Amino acid sequence: MRLPDNAHTSRPWRIHDLTHDFSLEDVWALPTPGAPHDFPRLVQRLASGDPSQSPSSAVRALFEIRWRVGKLLGWDRPEVGLGSRVPTLRHRLPPDLRDGPSGPDFEALPFSPLYLTENEFAAEIANATMHGVMHIGRVPAANGGFRAQMAVLVRANGLRGTVYMAAIRPFRRLIVYPAMIRTIERELRADTGERTPAHA
Repeated sequence: MRLPDNAHTSRPWRIHDLTHDFSLEDVWALPTPGAPHDFPRLVQRLASGDPSQSPSSAVRALFEIRWRVGKLLGWDRPEVGLGSRVPTLRHRLPPDLRDGPSGPDFEALPFSPLYLTENEFAAEIANATMHGVMHIGRVPAANGGFRAQMAVLVRANGLRGTVYMAAIRPFRRLIVYPAMIRTIERELRADTGERTPAHA
């Protein structure tokens, strides 16, 4: 489920100090049972995800098209990524975050972890079209437990990046993120032995 922007901007996240020149693209509620130890488990699930293995054929097709187009146009070459076209945000981290755990490495997606705390995880990605950040936060739930949410922040690379982000926005919101969230929910429920609801 998409959330309003203030679900992210109203929270005292550490990420705000690092992304003052980024735009907030999306905020999504994420499934998580809610116990404190479930947050790192959720982060690990996200980092281990592989869109090419998604149960959704639409997601698999979209990512295949993206990788092919990116290869054809040179969007993902090392010289247009992190540490080349744009500096990593690790240079902006305060000492406690820089010296603390960065979080799990991503197995399939070209994200680089930035930091992991008891209630925040952030990772970054950069290519010829944009510099992006995925932020996962743990927030209190109405039932007294906790829930998680994901924010996507982006700094587009000129007109090309702005057009690209606008073009993929409906695909992300209507196909990619809903499918990803359903997959995470199934996996987390399988971990805990819970049954997935029939509508999921």
